[in-house]
Amino acid sequence: MLAPWLCTIGFFLLWEVFCRVFGVSSYVLPAPSDILDATIAYWWPLLFHSFHTLWMTTAGFILAIVFGLVLGLALGASRFVHAGLYPLLVGFNAIPKVAVVPILVIWFGVGWLPAVLTAFMISFFPIVVNVATGLATIEPEVEDVLRALGARKLDIMLKVGVPRSLPYFFGSLKVAITLAYVGSVIAEYNASRNGIGNLMARASADFNVPLLFAALIALAVLGIMIYAVMAWLERRMTAWAQRSQFAA
Repeated sequence: MLAPWLCTIGFFLLWEVFCRVFGVSSYVLPAPSDILDATIAYWWPLLFHSFHTLWMTTAGFILAIVFGLVLGLALGASRFVHAGLYPLLVGFNAIPKVAVVPILVIWFGVGWLPAVLTAFMISFFPIVVNVATGLATIEPEVEDVLRALGARKLDIMLKVGVPRSLPYFFGSLKVAITLAYVGSVIAEYNASRNGIGNLMARASADFNVPLLFAALIALAVLGIMIYAVMAWLERRMTAWAQRSQFAA
């Protein structure tokens, strides 16, 4: 349990020593002590904008979970749906979401909605792929046995496919939540008056590099918090699937 704390403290100590020994300017790479000073000086803007980013990311992430779960079940249960929609999903996911933000601003204006939608669009694809994979990879022998016992396709999907997909599903959530933060910050940077992304844009315009790094660390803390929640849910819901000694 001490390993994460020791590694984190050691990382920041090495960072501090590097900046002090080589005399790195705070305008290039601020030392952790300079970032701490900026955090104390701007604690209220950091707290306010962090909560704004947190709720926008959470809203987009929840939309991604609902949409990704439904679409993943559809793709995994039907070969026709998979063959028809999967190329469209791949093509949509290949579009850089930063290029979509100006379109969202034209449609919805500057505010919270472009950030929520960007977080949703950038994070739903891993959920869809993993849920569909979990359903589509049910062993044929299991399906044959269940069909011989009179099970319908819906019974196989609900009683075998869905539980089998849970490890894939929760694994995808841990990936998707980090992507959701990327999406919300991109939108905030370009199309919002609030949020960590907007704070970073203003800090960059003022050449306030310590505040810029303080905002980045605030984002890292938010991401770790939500990731920890997803990891806890995964352990609670899929402990039966973690049989390997290498399981995280």
